[in-house]
Amino acid sequence: MPGEIPDGLDLLRQRVRQDLKWLDQPSRPWVPERSVDGQPVTDVVIVGGGMAGLTVSGYLRRYGVDNHVVLDRAPAGHEGPWATYARMVTLRSPKSLSGPCMGLPSLTFHAWYEARFGQEAWAALDKIPTGLWMEYLVWLRDVLDLPVRNDVTLRGIAFRPDGMLDLTVQSGTQMRTMVCRRLVLATGRDGLGGSHVPEVIRALPRHLWAHSADMIDFAALKGRRVVVVGAGASAMDNAAVALEAGAERVDILVRRNDLPRVNKFTGIGSMGVVQGFQGLPDGWKWRFMDCVLSAQTPPPRASVLRVSREPNAFFHLGCALLSLVPWGDGTLIETSRGAMEADFVIAATGFSVDLSQRPELAAIAPHVRFWKDRFTPTPADMPSGTLNAELRYSPDLGQGFEFLEKTPGACPSLQFVHCFCFPATLSHGKVSGDIPAISDGGDRLARHIVRSLFVEDRAIHYNNLVAFNEPELSGDEWTDSPLPIV
Repeated sequence: MPGEIPDGLDLLRQRVRQDLKWLDQPSRPWVPERSVDGQPVTDVVIVGGGMAGLTVSGYLRRYGVDNHVVLDRAPAGHEGPWATYARMVTLRSPKSLSGPCMGLPSLTFHAWYEARFGQEAWAALDKIPTGLWMEYLVWLRDVLDLPVRNDVTLRGIAFRPDGMLDLTVQSGTQMRTMVCRRLVLATGRDGLGGSHVPEVIRALPRHLWAHSADMIDFAALKGRRVVVVGAGASAMDNAAVALEAGAERVDILVRRNDLPRVNKFTGIGSMGVVQGFQGLPDGWKWRFMDCVLSAQTPPPRASVLRVSREPNAFFHLGCALLSLVPWGDGTLIETSRGAMEADFVIAATGFSVDLSQRPELAAIAPHVRFWKDRFTPTPADMPSGTLNAELRYSPDLGQGFEFLEKTPGACPSLQFVHCFCFPATLSHGKVSGDIPAISDGGDRLARHIVRSLFVEDRAIHYNNLVAFNEPELSGDEWTDSPLPIV
């Protein structure tokens, strides 16, 4: 770790304030206050205090929607995956990406790192250490004074007759109800479901397996035989941590005959895609995403080398799971290449959209429209030749990431719930879950909310306009003169 510059972050904080002052931001609050039954109404509740939630909050604050709050079930400093199940040593994104800076150079990780460690340290930095990224996000929240409340969990949503939402939230053992006008789900990769685990693994006793996003006691795997199922980045990261924790051996089972080599998402990483993907015809959206997903995303080279340099790490390609049964204190695994034994299995098998896994979303689950409910791709839209299940179960979202009704008129207030997490990708492009374009996505969502709140309150704003009577002139600025005599 390079040495820190005294007062560097204090000076950067002053720079951020100066930048916002020059932009005349944040804007003054303008949304009329509301209350119901003596309880104040919150204009916007954001669920999720990670990178996505902070970005939306920052934009709402800048646009004058001060009456909003960010709720996160994790303790402060543990929001998102960075301090929990993101087990890579460094981020996979280039260090130069602007990320959640919301258009301000002084809010970039680059500015933060140089203010803390200096320009020479920045020049020497290769990739961003994961722990430092979490520290940067904590600083971002602090320097913008964002209204994050930790250790608060969303337990339920109820639609009110007046069009607003009742949210049941839990803090500790206490449950209470919040009333809000807009709800943003900034809940990450598993925001509309949970971990995807093949049934052959799920059938095992629970102490014999974990998903790669679970909290795993890696110290308990010392001297044990570990099998990791999967070929992506999380598979490599979990395998590496198990090896570094002293596992006797780690076997990585890969169904494909080769690891994916090319990151197709990188191939379409341009501002044209960021700003233009949303405007594509449906078939072309599907075509782009089918091409990307069918190729799969390769794990970073450094992550694979982190595993392969260990002598007790073994890769098995073209090795499909057939069955797993308890065997002694561990499990007997039958694969397409033969049988093996293991003490513990880690399923690095991704996430799925499955609203039944999210009891807090039970009220919206019957009404959410998915792409499968209204769109059938043609053969030209499916370069893979198969009907991709992940795309079929992507939520079909409106222009502001709002959920749309499966049956028109059945749940009109569904439009006030916004999906700002990874499953929004088919509708909006890759702007709601990853570092490169998170500011663009957050801005798009915040502008939609601002517009919709103003339109909804138009009568109030008009009456305020009619009642406005603050004179610009007092009458003493001029003298009425007679016309010249002709």
